[in-house]
Amino acid sequence: MEHVRITSRLVTLVVVVLVGAGACAFDPQSGGSGGGGAAPAGAAEQATGASDTSGPDQHGRPTPAVPTPKPSRKPTPKPTRTAAPTTTPGTGTPTVAGCPQGQHQRAVETHLARLGGFGAVTVDGRQSAADCAAIKKFQKRYGIRPVEGRAGPTTLDVAQRLATTDPTRCKAGTGTTFCVDLTRQTVWALRGGKVIMAPTVARTGMSGYRTPAGTYAVNYRNPKEWSNPYEVWLPYWQHFTQGMGFHETTTYLHEKSIGSHGCVNLLHADAVRMWELGKVGTRVVLIGRRPGT
Repeated sequence: MEHVRITSRLVTLVVVVLVGAGACAFDPQSGGSGGGGAAPAGAAEQATGASDTSGPDQHGRPTPAVPTPKPSRKPTPKPTRTAAPTTTPGTGTPTVAGCPQGQHQRAVETHLARLGGFGAVTVDGRQSAADCAAIKKFQKRYGIRPVEGRAGPTTLDVAQRLATTDPTRCKAGTGTTFCVDLTRQTVWALRGGKVIMAPTVARTGMSGYRTPAGTYAVNYRNPKEWSNPYEVWLPYWQHFTQGMGFHETTTYLHEKSIGSHGCVNLLHADAVRMWELGKVGTRVVLIGRRPGT
């Protein structure tokens, strides 16, 4: 009898062990696929963002997990566009209407307002679409590259030189006079004491080739002169002294590290205009001295 009881207890123990083992096996009703085995701890949290609350009931049977409600998706409101300045990638430079603001914004605005003729500018040190258009027009007129509306060092230098040029300093005669301010590197034309060509930019002799101040006269002209010593064409050539004369520049006029060998270099449009105004005998007055010469 005792032997029968021991055998019955062993059978019960085997059944309990087998039922317990089946609770950890892959459940074909769980909706899974692929190989069996329990999911790693935290797998449901990684997938849904919430912990799995399923577990065995009081009889050791698995209870279905309570599905976590998915958050409803609401459309993200689109940002409204403003007219605030953007920045140029990699530079942090403010831009307005695609126009970068330079470090000399207010000074350039001041000089352009004084010069006039380039459009309305507001002297406030802040770039605007109107300021940009005026600066671009100024840069294009005086051969400043690039033409981007940025108030940089070259734009400031040219604007300041032009705005501070005083045409009355030139001792003009009764006829046409070409005037050159060597200090400011500007040139203009007078007739009968009146300005007939407004001050524009020029570049004279570099160090070792200083263009001398004085009063001269045009004594030879050639629409396309060949320079024998330097082997370069000199368009709209008007000679006034010692192999020096007015002519269109053959290099970037605003490169200050170089200069002429005594001639007065001009932009194309200005060389053409002075050719139209001048003739043999036209008075030439040069005042001041180019810095560094």
